[in-house]
Amino acid sequence: MAIVVKNTNYNGEVLERILTLASTGNELVDKGLIMVIPGVEKKISLPRIKTGKMLQKRKEDPVKADSKGDFNYDEKSLDPEDFMAFTLFNPRAFEQVWRKWQPKGNLVFAELPPEGQNALLDELSKQVQFELGWHYVNGEFVKNGTDEQLMNGILTQAAKDADCIVVQSEETTMIGKLKAVRKAIPNAVRNNPNLCIIMSIADFDKYDDELTERESKNASETEVNRKRYKGIPIETIADWPEGVIVATLCSPSADGNLFAAVNLQDDEDVIQIDKWSNASELYFFKLLMKADTNIAFGEEFIVLDTRENPKFVVAG
Repeated sequence: MAIVVKNTNYNGEVLERILTLASTGNELVDKGLIMVIPGVEKKISLPRIKTGKMLQKRKEDPVKADSKGDFNYDEKSLDPEDFMAFTLFNPRAFEQVWRKWQPKGNLVFAELPPEGQNALLDELSKQVQFELGWHYVNGEFVKNGTDEQLMNGILTQAAKDADCIVVQSEETTMIGKLKAVRKAIPNAVRNNPNLCIIMSIADFDKYDDELTERESKNASETEVNRKRYKGIPIETIADWPEGVIVATLCSPSADGNLFAAVNLQDDEDVIQIDKWSNASELYFFKLLMKADTNIAFGEEFIVLDTRENPKFVVAG
């Protein structure tokens, strides 16, 4: 991967770390809930094989008509979409970040040591990470759309899958909702060590309050209850919408159900830091990337959507 930064003495190895962080750094990735496949330029498939029932009574001389059980193969795809980060800034506005590395004389970005440039890029990448975290969950791609429609997030992709198990419940308490979700989890998935429940921070706070008020054996008002329900771990995501509870297999490897594809584009403009113009004090920061998400198996994605306008509805 060629990484070119113009007019800086920035260390290439550290730059690659920053670029990777900006492309994959968000809560789904940091908590190991999703598998990220790097280097996907155009498209990658998620192969899926399903079989029917095969066992039958023993026959001494089976014939073709006795064949039972089919191998059904299909694919889901990850199609990374192009987007970028671009901003103009005045290095003088960041003097306090690298005060101890302040060069004498005029502040010229090219004169800053790598540590100072690293501090600046860290600050710029924080916002990129923050925005990507939202898109990984809620993003919706629309060609020629707005800057908020860059890529399809996990919930957007899952809502398109007719195999997803959509839970219906009239429960108003979090305990009741979690009970309904757990009841809908297929037995084949129930004991999988990667099974996890994902919800918003606000929904977990409600669950925590219910547990605290319910019995004296739960945590007091000064403590937080364990993030579990009936032995199933609960993960909270800051960008997860309130009112949506999902149970699925989560892993940073292929044995999970959530996947993302990213490509740190390998042209010479992957990341640029340069003067906006020869006579200007302004510099620009430009970062190109691609990303997409998807789920592998809808039947392993159990969701309860109690929002006012739910995106997950029971067919028919």
